Amino acid sequence: MITRRIALATALGFSFATSAAFAQAPAGKVTVVTSFSKDVTDPIKKAFEKAMPGVTLEVQNRNTNAGVKYLEETRANNQVDLFWASAPDAFEVLKGKQLLTAYKPRATGIPEKIGSYPINDPQGFYSGFAASGYGIMWNERYAKANKLPEPKDWQDLAKPVFYDHVSIASPARSGTTHLTIETILQGEGWDKGWRTIKEMSGNFRTITDRSFGVPEAVNSGQVGVGIVIDFFAFSAQASGFPVKFVYPSVTTVVPANVGIVTNAPNKAAAEAFIEFLLSPNGQEVLLEPGIRRLPVNPAVYAKAGADYPNPFTDPRFQKMIGFDVDKSEARTAVVDTLFDQLISFQLDALKGVTKTLHEVDAALARKPNPQAKALADEARSLIAALPVTEVQSASAELRGAFSGAKEKGARQAEVESQWASFARDNYGKAKVKADEALKAAR
Repeated sequence: MITRRIALATALGFSFATSAAFAQAPAGKVTVVTSFSKDVTDPIKKAFEKAMPGVTLEVQNRNTNAGVKYLEETRANNQVDLFWASAPDAFEVLKGKQLLTAYKPRATGIPEKIGSYPINDPQGFYSGFAASGYGIMWNERYAKANKLPEPKDWQDLAKPVFYDHVSIASPARSGTTHLTIETILQGEGWDKGWRTIKEMSGNFRTITDRSFGVPEAVNSGQVGVGIVIDFFAFSAQASGFPVKFVYPSVTTVVPANVGIVTNAPNKAAAEAFIEFLLSPNGQEVLLEPGIRRLPVNPAVYAKAGADYPNPFTDPRFQKMIGFDVDKSEARTAVVDTLFDQLISFQLDALKGVTKTLHEVDAALARKPNPQAKALADEARSLIAALPVTEVQSASAELRGAFSGAKEKGARQAEVESQWASFARDNYGKAKVKADEALKAAR
């Protein structure tokens, strides 16, 4: 009863404060485009509408890339008030296209940074409301049944034991997966990072269209291991699924954001929603078992359990890499397209040569053979090769090909075809080398 009274007082206090802060109390419908699932949006919608009588939150769910494209396409007759997602580079894209309106929240108690990353856009075009890290989730029952060790780093997922047991979402269709891939590239460097990504990918069972598909498959035991954003694992644990999660040594923590869309139909209600998200009441909703996000207000962690990750006090977060959002934004389309052309659309070929190389490694462990090892090394170099350098990935010429303009469509198709051909040729040559290595090793 006491807890309910405190919650009610907090909600009423927020309602009174926001009513006083705005010249006219917000009312009507506020529309948000978001990549978050109903597990996240429904509890927040319920709490916001309770704290803000007279305002209704309408949620339109689209993946991050589709949401950005939608706002671009409808800017002449915009009907959306807020964009709400995890990927900071998506907000930079919207900011650069003048699709966001600056707003400085009145909320207090929120520091400037989380780890090494700024929580809010310096110009006020978007605000961080929660933080997230990227890592590896696995099903303990599945792992025991299939004799899988606990993974600790990205490179662990490239080991033979994980072949056909790993799942990931496509970065071209999942903003959070894009950030994971970009984090590896920034943390390990362009060439080494892509090598790690390709070596892991050779063990993938599936590449899904949506982020949600990966944790759902791990929770149900359809697949053993998933590359996910942390809150998928935390909420699954809170719901009783037998899963665990680890932050690899090369990862980062960045804020999930919210921003007001340019020419928002209900700007006052949009501002009220941001104020609610950043209020103690809104931040506490993030702790609910079905959400389990990391609040950006350090004081809220006092109400979390002792095992709840705290990026403001946990030393793991202080060791994470600094994420360069400008670098990520400059090459987003290139990275996503490379992943699809080199991995998603070539997965069968990549898995085929990877399986053979695993067999070579097993044979060499039993009986060393310099010739076989040399051939296997050649095969791995062919797999790791890239059609573009890091400098080229952010070049004006290549970025222009993926600008979305109609006149650039032919150039984009040409680039994609070149990259696909590069991958097919290299994986084919690698398979020949791997087969020769296996024959020599036996």
